[in-house]
Amino acid sequence: MDELILLKLGGSLITEKTVAHTARTKVIGRIAEEIKKAMQIDPDRQILIGHGSGSFGHIAAHKYCTRDGVKTDVDWLGFAEVWREAKALNQIVMESLIGAGLPVIAFPPCAQVLTRSHKIITWNISQIRASLEHGLIPVIYGDVVFDEAIGGTILSTEEQFEYLAGLLHPTRILLAGIEKGIWNDFPRRTELLERITPENTQQFSAHLAASESPDVTGGMRSKVMSMLELVQAGHCREVCIFSGLEDQSILNALAGECAGTMISFD
Repeated sequence: MDELILLKLGGSLITEKTVAHTARTKVIGRIAEEIKKAMQIDPDRQILIGHGSGSFGHIAAHKYCTRDGVKTDVDWLGFAEVWREAKALNQIVMESLIGAGLPVIAFPPCAQVLTRSHKIITWNISQIRASLEHGLIPVIYGDVVFDEAIGGTILSTEEQFEYLAGLLHPTRILLAGIEKGIWNDFPRRTELLERITPENTQQFSAHLAASESPDVTGGMRSKVMSMLELVQAGHCREVCIFSGLEDQSILNALAGECAGTMISFD
């Protein structure tokens, strides 16, 4: 397999995360064009795109506590509502990517993944492998999934990346949000961490804050720790957390630049 990059478009980047059901369509459109440029520069580069749910899925999930499990009739109605919201945002993202001329194909987690106590136990990724091999760009996203232990739950894009990285071994994982990287003094935002490794983790972990807006899958702390585990396990060479708000930021990141925080083994 050629170089494979997993690119996540964070919910805070592609939606107004504190305003329900509000997509940043101009931002999504610009990102789609930058991905297209990156593919034109290097046609052999393989990309798998994931995106968060932002103000679509997270607000409904928070209302019904879907991440914690699904038991009652009301819980299941909430489960279906979160599914509708996540699907609605995915449709907006897909239309922008298709409009830019990208050969994308969506793989909804709800229809493919089974978990047990939040951990993926069943996911046949043969179709994802085949799409990559044939020059297509798979798209996944934060979604509800059925869970053998707690009925149902929310599966974040990072959790999906973590599972896929163990099987696909991407060269890089790019996490694009609205923050310039990981701040050692969040929310003051005056001290940006340029690199995180297993050796310096303890220097920042006590200061690593969760998201300011609703994020039922754990916020920034869980994202950083899960990505650090990936590089420690050798499933990915490096992870870059950066802001996707600036023009050319996605294009530059796909080309190898990390203008934010790099997570690596050393």
